[in-house]
Amino acid sequence: MKKSGILAIAALLYFVQTEAQDVIIPQIGVRAPSFTAMSTEGNIDFPADFGDHWKILVSHPKDFTPVCSSEILELAYEQVSFNDLNAKLLVISTDIIAQHRSWKEALEEIRFRDRDPVEIRFPLVADNDLKVSKLYGMIHSANSVKENIRGVYIIDPDNIIRSIQFYPNEVGRNVDELKRTLMALQTIHKHKNLVAPVNWIPGDDMIVPVLTAEEKEMINSPESEYYQYAWFLNYKKGM
Repeated sequence: MKKSGILAIAALLYFVQTEAQDVIIPQIGVRAPSFTAMSTEGNIDFPADFGDHWKILVSHPKDFTPVCSSEILELAYEQVSFNDLNAKLLVISTDIIAQHRSWKEALEEIRFRDRDPVEIRFPLVADNDLKVSKLYGMIHSANSVKENIRGVYIIDPDNIIRSIQFYPNEVGRNVDELKRTLMALQTIHKHKNLVAPVNWIPGDDMIVPVLTAEEKEMINSPESEYYQYAWFLNYKKGM
């Protein structure tokens, strides 16, 4: 191999490695990075424009990709239920706004799973300069240096990141699981000294990390709302 070819490969490997090292994902528990961007619903100032709602930021690698298209359609069919949960959806991709508008129009003509076409009433944000994607650590160079990895950020009314999930491009996200996680976080946000156990769904009992002396005294008694599987595994009924 010629020396110039070896140098080119070395430079490429260095670039990819450097890009990977530059990926900084905001941590759970920190304030959500703010940004302004153009969307299919006009200019967005995030998170200020979304007030005291819960915010769900969903990223997609590219417009018109089939897995992402199925996800956006399902989110659109569920957007009323998210609104009822005081949550606002925001979709981001690195394509330009004109392409976002074309994608939205095409999606709104589809009869998905034998349902009538649905209007997409949440914004699709254009991030062709990668500003937002880098803020949220969505550019993973092993996947692409120009496209988002498929991420989900759940942000609470105080604009604190409460959940981060990343999915492979080949596997569609589960909207029911997204709603379950949101409802669990909302319950925990409201009641504080509670956490959600395995397979929790709304109405199920929840784990209590710390019991008061009085609660410990009454635990497992018929009149107590607390019960115990082990000294380190305590539950509260019916949350």
